[in-house]
Amino acid sequence: MAGPSLQALLRLATIDLAPLRRRDFSLLFVGQLVSFIGSQATFVAVAFQVFQLTGSSLAVGLLGLFELGPVLAFAFLGGALADARDRRLMVLLTELAFTVASAVLLVNALLPHPALWVVYAVSAFQAGLFALQRPSLDSLLPRLVPPEELTAAGALSMLRGSVGLIGGPALAGVLIATAGLPVTYGLDLVSFAVSLVALALMRATPPPLGAERPSLRRVAEGLRYARSRPDLLGTYLVDMIAMFFGMPQALFPALAIGLGGPGVLGLLFAAPAAGAMLAMATSGWTNHVHRQGWGVILAATAWGVAITVFGFANSLPLALLCLMVAGAGDAVSGIFRTAIWNRTIPDSLRGRLASIELLSYSTGPLLGNVESGAVAAAFSVRVSVISGGLLCVAGCLACALLLPGFRAFDLRRWTPEPGNAISSS
Repeated sequence: MAGPSLQALLRLATIDLAPLRRRDFSLLFVGQLVSFIGSQATFVAVAFQVFQLTGSSLAVGLLGLFELGPVLAFAFLGGALADARDRRLMVLLTELAFTVASAVLLVNALLPHPALWVVYAVSAFQAGLFALQRPSLDSLLPRLVPPEELTAAGALSMLRGSVGLIGGPALAGVLIATAGLPVTYGLDLVSFAVSLVALALMRATPPPLGAERPSLRRVAEGLRYARSRPDLLGTYLVDMIAMFFGMPQALFPALAIGLGGPGVLGLLFAAPAAGAMLAMATSGWTNHVHRQGWGVILAATAWGVAITVFGFANSLPLALLCLMVAGAGDAVSGIFRTAIWNRTIPDSLRGRLASIELLSYSTGPLLGNVESGAVAAAFSVRVSVISGGLLCVAGCLACALLLPGFRAFDLRRWTPEPGNAISSS
């Protein structure tokens, strides 16, 4: 009896690797892993370059404001295209455009006097590309693995993201300190080659049968469906609250000055992802949690608590530990959100609903950077971090009180209801 019990415990404490046996999923996994490491290195490099050129945390936070407009402008178009076009091809084309954007950042960094407006403009362009690409990328997943492997595939995808969020910032910190910004941007440029090859080797993913051309009516169908599902609305709202109030990345360059410089900056950006990776690597237990609504709420609340304590931290080890705990909470919340999305949304609507998901997890951090930078400018960096963490906790608890259908959501009991159907007219 001891042997099977031990094996069962090990399965609960390890990630399920079964989806990696699927050819196209493994190609996407490897390609996106490499390109995401490069993109995250560029993310840190851009924040560092803006702070270097301006000396202002508010200027770093304003990156989010410049990025928000393109995300809002193109998110719904990206979702409509994902439901009407080959999703693999959409990802491939946008990866090519990302490559061009990275080349512009590289050239700008090589100039004797790099232009700040170029950094803002390229960041805005990349945000628009992200909005066009991400619905297709997210809606690919249910096409690559069978339904029973979707939770495991979602966890692997988030683990891939966590590895990128650790490796990219860590590399950026080292490269910025030793080789400079141009080499850091060059890493991103090279990383896209791997992704493009992997995408080219994948099989096509034609749109669902009966798919129509993108239109405002098609976008409205997706919005009506989301509005008919309080459980979906709850996942969007909790994530936006957590990221808006509890995402202090715009403050990392200022915090790094007192903690050790550019090398520490990379550690601050990487720490949440390190916690997320640990959570993902031990995520087998999440398959046995059926009250996914409570899972999202409690995990997001844990993020807010950890960010609050991070605001009080006076030492680098404690600061990194708090950020790791926060990242673990965010990862667990993400697993349950993804399970709800992938298991309950029809494939014909997957792209358009992915665009709403994109707005929930991207506008929060973008606006959060502006909010944290503004509060830091008005009061102090620590006040900004601590107040944001406390408001995150309060917002998550409010969602638990005000959205009973969301907090009680259980995949075992979920069945499509007549009210969830959309009209084809």
